[in-house]
Amino acid sequence: MSRIRLKYVQAWVDREGRVHRYFRRRGYPRVPLPGLPGSAEFIAAYQAALAGPRTAIGAGRIKPGSVSAVIAEYFDSQQFFASKSAGTQRMRRSILERFRTMYGDRPIALLPTEWIEALLDSKPPHAARSWLMTLRSLCEFAVKRRWLRTNPAANVKLPSVKSDGFHTWTDDEIALFEAHHPIGSKPRLALALLLYTAQRRSDVVKMGRQHLKDGTIAVRQEKTGAALAIPVHPTLAAVLAAIPCHRDRQAIRRQPFQRKLPRMV
Repeated sequence: MSRIRLKYVQAWVDREGRVHRYFRRRGYPRVPLPGLPGSAEFIAAYQAALAGPRTAIGAGRIKPGSVSAVIAEYFDSQQFFASKSAGTQRMRRSILERFRTMYGDRPIALLPTEWIEALLDSKPPHAARSWLMTLRSLCEFAVKRRWLRTNPAANVKLPSVKSDGFHTWTDDEIALFEAHHPIGSKPRLALALLLYTAQRRSDVVKMGRQHLKDGTIAVRQEKTGAALAIPVHPTLAAVLAAIPCHRDRQAIRRQPFQRKLPRMV
């Protein structure tokens, strides 16, 4: 007789010998499963629990309407996941986790525009811009869920940052860096990938030998989602050839330790 195995079902026996069965899935509420496994009653309860809504992260430990509660709902919403790249999600999650640590117990309905402006004034210019966009999106979500009547961050404006940007390295500076970091080193590999692919740091750090094919590097940009086939420049090819692959490094580590023994006389 075959045994029925269902995911997310946990069972245990209490002191009186009674069997208890529950649907337990991370991010979902715990649901009791009545009847015997395989019965119509059991399967109906299991299917309903499987199709049920997710529980907001940390919802059981926070007060409804607080900053923590709204952030938990926001993290679990389509607004957070659907329209943002993975890099933007990481950035906004980091900001909101810090925001929740500092002000999580406060009611979000009492979040005034003046307070947001004072918070942004305490941040460096570029960081303030990231904080503003994150808080504006959070408050927009809170308005949709009726935790806020209006978005207090909607009309907050930051002064424009006057800057010439980052200094672009000259050919002499690149040559100086290459003279200091020879081919085969990690800094030289990082420079070559950045210089000869012209991709963002978030894309370069994910590049590996699995992306090399027919003289090109196949990469899908994290921010835009665009699929690219970048021709491998001869200089980049020379740098890549000097980097041992994973199997080579494993073989080196597996080699027995060779010790120079004294000669027998």
